Amino acid sequence: MTDGPAVCGTTDGPWHRRHWFAMDVAIAIFFVVIDTAATLAGATWWPAHPGTLAWVMLGVQAAACLSLAARRRAPLTVVAVLGAFTLAVTLLIWPAGALTPAHAGNVWAPFATALAAYGPIFYRRNRRTAYIAIAVLAIIVARPWQPSLMIITIGLSRTTLGPLLALYCDARRRMVRMLTERVERAERERFLLAEQARADERARLAGEMHDIVTHRVSLMVLQAGAMRVTAPDEATRQAAEELRAAGCQALEELRDLVGILRTVPEGDETPSVSGLATLIAESTAVGTPAELVEDGDPALASPLVGRTAYRIVREALTNVRKHAPGARVTVRVHYDKTQVRLTIRNTPPTGRPSGLADTGSGLGIVNLRQRIELVHGTLRAGRAPDGGFRVEATLPAYVPTAESVA
Repeated sequence: MTDGPAVCGTTDGPWHRRHWFAMDVAIAIFFVVIDTAATLAGATWWPAHPGTLAWVMLGVQAAACLSLAARRRAPLTVVAVLGAFTLAVTLLIWPAGALTPAHAGNVWAPFATALAAYGPIFYRRNRRTAYIAIAVLAIIVARPWQPSLMIITIGLSRTTLGPLLALYCDARRRMVRMLTERVERAERERFLLAEQARADERARLAGEMHDIVTHRVSLMVLQAGAMRVTAPDEATRQAAEELRAAGCQALEELRDLVGILRTVPEGDETPSVSGLATLIAESTAVGTPAELVEDGDPALASPLVGRTAYRIVREALTNVRKHAPGARVTVRVHYDKTQVRLTIRNTPPTGRPSGLADTGSGLGIVNLRQRIELVHGTLRAGRAPDGGFRVEATLPAYVPTAESVA
């Protein structure tokens, strides 16, 4: 059993319960007045010459109508009280003959039965019991054992109007609740999507820091190291050493800010395969000899694939500078109509490890693999037979983006 408003809606909180109870009391008093007036006017069972029994039954009727004040808490009890009163009046009229109505063709039930029939359907969860109670009340009010088309019609109308209204209001309440839950769920999903977007953006920025900042700072560190070796005076060598140490420290602190790149944003400003020659030149300039061998037409690679290839080569060259000082690097890129194949291979290191080897985040290969998976490519990375390292990536030549579709 649940609380609810008089017509369509719901209740919540003690204040609402007191409010609806006060309204139900007012409604009960209203029906007491209406039914008493209608009975005295001869609209129901009132006899032409009322006696003591008639006045007693009139008081009982008023008490039965007052039970409407509990129609939310105990709707079946209200139906039982009004049904019992109607049955008692009917039996007193026939077959007992203790009451003789002034108008024998009237319906004996008070008008309060119409509202009482509403309660069990709207406020009860067990609909089967409610339907049984309403059916019994309808039989009592319609008096089918005294066949009369008008009485049966009025009786059934009075006892079915409330349940039909209750079914409508209950369906409306359920629909409003469903729509409310749907709106709340959509709001929660919108919030979660916003949170996910912020998390993706943070991951993207962290990936960019790993790719760009680490690449550039490692170049600075290597240049500072070379300057320390070739500088003619002690002051320059000291400054170069301080610069190199500061760069290594910056890379170390950057490790905590690096995340995993999860998405490839549209409008990315990363250079495409046209920038590979610049990467090779930069690597050679800082003491890591590199060679670029391209086969095929670079125009066959879509912009997204070209940016991905650039990132792969940049990351591979950065790793060589960190972990294989003195090694030579060969970058081979093969373009055809269906795919782009990259091979970055370095010889075994010939120099002593520098401070750069300990400044990485450990996510370089992981980032590469994720980028390649985003464009449905494959990656293989591992030691070469000669002691060097080999990175092989196969990418589809064309990956559509929103920009290319437009």
